Amino acid sequence: QVQLVESGGGLVQAGGSLRLSCAASGRSFSNYAMGWFRQTPGKEREFVAAISWSGGRTNYADSVKGRFTISRDNAKNMVYLQMNSLNSEDTAVYYCAANFGGLTTAPLTAYDYWGQGTQVTVSA
Repeated sequence: QVQLVESGGGLVQAGGSLRLSCAASGRSFSNYAMGWFRQTPGKEREFVAAISWSGGRTNYADSVKGRFTISRDNAKNMVYLQMNSLNSEDTAVYYCAANFGGLTTAPLTAYDYWGQGTQVTVSA
């Protein structure tokens, strides 16, 4: 089993940057592909970015390509999401998730474990 705890959310002005972190505990973290998702009230949770178990492959939603970067440090059991050039449409609760042996293109339903989320608010 894997426990995930996100941090790093907060309030930022449009055009600014934030770095989200996800701390994982449990065995075999390096066996999991990791993803970031986000959700706003009244909307479905949507994919943001994913990274393979080795970190060698990444996948991004079109809406964040060129602005967000996902990375991981398997030695520290950490996953990160660097978010630049933020705009109001990025305002959401961001969730970290783990997908055992999965692909970076795996759908939301394939993810096995989820964190509690961290709020990101971008002011105009």
